[in-house]
Amino acid sequence: MPNSLLTVTPTSRFCVEKIPQSCGLVIFGASGDLAYRKLIPSIIHLQTMKLLPKNFFVVGFSRTPMSDESFRQDIQNSVTEDFTSADILSRFYYHAGNYTEKEAYEKLKRKLSALSKQYGTEGRSIFYLSIPPSLHTIVIQKLIETGLVSRKDSKDSWHRVVIEKPFGRDLESAKALNREIHKSLSEKQIYRIDHYLGKETVQNILLFRFANRVFEPVWNREHIDHVQITAAEEIGVEHRAGYYDQAGALRDMFQNHMLQLIALTAMEQPANMKPESVRNERAKIIRSLRPVTPAQVDKVAVRGQYGSGQRNQGPIKSYRDEEGIRKDSPIETFVAAKFMIDNKRWKGVPFYCRSGKRLARKITEIAIQFKHVQKFLFEPLIQSEDVAANVLSFRIQPAEGISICFQAKQPGPKFCMNSLALDFDYKEAFGIEPPEAYERLLLDCMLGDQTLFTRQDDIELSWSFLAPILKSWSSRTPHDFPNYAPGTWGPKAADDLIKKDKRAWRNF
Repeated sequence: MPNSLLTVTPTSRFCVEKIPQSCGLVIFGASGDLAYRKLIPSIIHLQTMKLLPKNFFVVGFSRTPMSDESFRQDIQNSVTEDFTSADILSRFYYHAGNYTEKEAYEKLKRKLSALSKQYGTEGRSIFYLSIPPSLHTIVIQKLIETGLVSRKDSKDSWHRVVIEKPFGRDLESAKALNREIHKSLSEKQIYRIDHYLGKETVQNILLFRFANRVFEPVWNREHIDHVQITAAEEIGVEHRAGYYDQAGALRDMFQNHMLQLIALTAMEQPANMKPESVRNERAKIIRSLRPVTPAQVDKVAVRGQYGSGQRNQGPIKSYRDEEGIRKDSPIETFVAAKFMIDNKRWKGVPFYCRSGKRLARKITEIAIQFKHVQKFLFEPLIQSEDVAANVLSFRIQPAEGISICFQAKQPGPKFCMNSLALDFDYKEAFGIEPPEAYERLLLDCMLGDQTLFTRQDDIELSWSFLAPILKSWSSRTPHDFPNYAPGTWGPKAADDLIKKDKRAWRNF
């Protein structure tokens, strides 16, 4: 049974969505935080929007003993999504077992065989690994050993495996992970998920550039001064202490999210919208990033760690005082960096990136700052550099939208210039909240569309590019940690990094 089409035409002319083939989804780690916060609500909302196939089921796999009924009750108690279709809960099943024991997979195989017959899915299955990275290869090996997954995919019978980040912790471990996975699976069966790529505003970058002729001619070094990418969080390490104190901000945010945002912003127009065409262009950008030598690390990248302080909600603990964190932890909770792309379009245009925890506010934004006007008409009344440059910004979260800052005459005096903004807000424009990123990615996985998933070469290129920074930082203990207060925009060194180029961060 092929994928079918659903066409929606409320106020726009082109709004087409595919409906996947019937299939089953197995969530490993179904009793965990990600499953209840993101995956299950996304599945339920897809059903509400009538985007799931008619014959579809979910099996939660976890070590916690639980019945199907208990699992469904937990979902109903914890998921805030409106259950407009009572039918969806009856499609959730549960399977308890140990991830390392073959017997648990044999039992799962029998359960899936029965459900496949019941729902008519012809064995089409997705296995979502919402589990610690240390278990990825173990689970995949067991899936292969028991015949739950096979390389022998066809149009009507397929198996896909979704892998949550992190994909290794450095280049060597990433290569080792890929070698192990490819012993059992082809690249077409592997869906490495980066939820940033599923966000509406991130997806909109391609449409914005390539469906509007007005922007593409100025999307280059002749007109753009620099690009800023900010991914800031107000919260601290929260419940991720065990993972975060081994990873840090560079591994957690830059290797995947930040470099992918750079690639999407800077990529050339692909030959078509086929997944491999788009992914090829993203990979070209990561490959074109100017290598950072050991001697250059301190000139292009700075790190920070939040200390204690006060915010509206009361006292804030320092990172080292958080539960589960080492008292002398050298792990960074903030990174700012300046990257260059060595190709014709972007030569000489810096990409400034920063990401951190306990910052002034939660925001993820890509800002394209254009150059100041040359041969300025209004001199000597006002100098070109004194007028705010045009800025095009993509707000990825929260309040998803796009805005452009420009100059206009203010009513009144003959010469009165002011900065204004044209602003597009998703919720205001369409009357609905943008869908959760996991909805898009889960649906694409069911459809077999890998456009918004990362490829093996993406992963290895990213780790290779960051390797000199990781090596330099791991060999030198920072002596100034903690070096920024909660509620600020990071350490002074981050401001110095961009100020030396006579530029400034966009603080909100």
